[in-house]
Amino acid sequence: MNPAQLTKMVNDIAAFFASESGEEQAVTDVSGHLQRFWDPRMRREIVAHYARGGEGLNELSKKAVAALAKASQ
Repeated sequence: MNPAQLTKMVNDIAAFFASESGEEQAVTDVSGHLQRFWDPRMRREIVAHYARGGEGLNELSKKAVAALAKASQ
């Protein structure tokens, strides 16, 4: 999948969770959502995109993808 599309999807998910639970809890919720509902290829691609600088990811999305990357190690 294209990194721009994955970025858009993560930013949309982050916006939803931020509005529901606030930023701190949203980081946990977004990374959990990615872990549960995204296939491994999508997770690897978004983590790789983040590792290359994460162009287009908002701050909440960056934090959530960083948490996902750490949990995947």
